[in-house]
Amino acid sequence: MKMSMKCLVPLSLLMLPLAACGSSDDAAGGEEPTELVISTWGFAEDFFREEVYAPFEEEHNVEIVLETGNNSERLNKIRQGNSSVDLIYLSDYYAQQGINDELFAEINRDNIPNIEDIYEMAQAPTGENYGPAYTVSQLGIAYNPEETDVEITSWADLWNPELESSIGLPSITATAGPMVLDAASVVSGSESFDEDAAFAQMKELNPNVANEYSQTSAYVNMFTQGEIAAGPIMEMYVADLKEAVPSTEFVTPEEGAYAIVNTVNVIEGSENQELAEEFINWQLSAEVQETAAAAKVDSPVNTTLDLTDEEAEGITYGADTVENLILLDTEMINERSEEWIDRWNRELTQQ
Repeated sequence: MKMSMKCLVPLSLLMLPLAACGSSDDAAGGEEPTELVISTWGFAEDFFREEVYAPFEEEHNVEIVLETGNNSERLNKIRQGNSSVDLIYLSDYYAQQGINDELFAEINRDNIPNIEDIYEMAQAPTGENYGPAYTVSQLGIAYNPEETDVEITSWADLWNPELESSIGLPSITATAGPMVLDAASVVSGSESFDEDAAFAQMKELNPNVANEYSQTSAYVNMFTQGEIAAGPIMEMYVADLKEAVPSTEFVTPEEGAYAIVNTVNVIEGSENQELAEEFINWQLSAEVQETAAAAKVDSPVNTTLDLTDEEAEGITYGADTVENLILLDTEMINERSEEWIDRWNRELTQQ
């Protein structure tokens, strides 16, 4: 039995209209652009404005409006009916919540032919009726070999006594929390997820934990300031670590790295569903996927790309890597999350 949750990017909620880039013919004809409201994190906003949104606006006579914030904030606005969003980017964990709450429209895959060009695990991460993953990254381990003599190759190595007070650990409410809990179950020797064994194994890890973090930026700060020497982290943030600490090593653990899955879905009741599906198709195109990969913004899911070693450095790329990632069960995480949070706080959180 497996589980999963993904990246939480806390940003203030903003409504950011993008400049309409309709063609001159449209302007001359006086045709008003269609407004397409997209809910997203706001991460790499300049890149998305220039490379993803603007070309789509020009091609389709669209004005894209952004609603930004973290997964929870944005999904709650949809639940409360306080949003005019057409399309929403969410981690698979939160996307599953949206599906459970019947907030998403069933997509017409005929309008998204580029789905056929992406990894199978990305085509329907939350079911055939709902949106694909547009990026898949991995959770592995980063460490600084200049701060520890421990050579880290596996999840089990984090339990090495020589790493006492040296590890940064995601909290259970963070993106990677349930993944680390699953890794603890694996380290315990359980063949399938065993909650009691996982928590018992996590108690044994406590002496090595210098601090917990709920935002990856806190991990980056602790690592660069030498407060921690190792810990689980998403590969997409390793470039930040290496910029500050050139000796940084990133490891795909022997037991397997965990899939970080971001999805894109159409909101139920959107008057622009077909247009939103065309946008999803554009997001999955080789052109957008390659541009995002080269800019180190997102790891690609489009399998037609042929990246150079330089372009692939620092991102999750290639079938051998992606198809071996551990994809956790989002439904099970949603069902058990409150119990896990309570148990984590009672048994593990250091005072």
